[in-house]
Amino acid sequence: MGNIEEQDLKDRLSLIESMIAEGRRTTESWGWTFLLWGVAYYIAIGWSAFGRPAIAWPVTMIAGGVLTGVIGSRIAGRNPETTTGRAMAAIWIGMGISLFILMICLGITGRLELHTAVAIVGAMLGGANATSSIILKWKMQFACAVVWWAAMVAAVFTSDNLAGIIFLVAIFFCQILFGIYGMIAESRRNKVRAGEQGAFHA
Repeated sequence: MGNIEEQDLKDRLSLIESMIAEGRRTTESWGWTFLLWGVAYYIAIGWSAFGRPAIAWPVTMIAGGVLTGVIGSRIAGRNPETTTGRAMAAIWIGMGISLFILMICLGITGRLELHTAVAIVGAMLGGANATSSIILKWKMQFACAVVWWAAMVAAVFTSDNLAGIIFLVAIFFCQILFGIYGMIAESRRNKVRAGEQGAFHA
């Protein structure tokens, strides 16, 4: 009886580990979204700096949302859906919709002040990255959460210039670099898989 229970426990632990690994692979395969939204933030910030911030953020966010939906639906159709993948998607979709609606409303009403915007984005992206990293036991993504939280705190206690610089740095590390890292990891994994399939068929 003890051996059966021990084997059952090992099987469950193995299942959990495989789900965590699958979750990391899923997140890596969506690395392009981190990169896309990092670029979108830069575009919105640059556009706002040259005037018309009330238009810059809503237009950029809508364009980013449409691109994410179109590209994401094509990619998702080629990959099998998993429970962990759905959980990760739920975290980011929920956060994305909340941030999307809030930023658009603030932009349209002209209430999108720098300190508030950075604090909101830092808090929401920090929370999403932290939740995902805890589920996936992924230290690198938790580091992104810490950077976003630091940006959030800086936005409240620092000057406009410093808050803006910290925001740009956080976007670079947590969106651009992390997204590129995910894309590279996925590319390497696909090459290994292709090599294994080629060896098998040979």
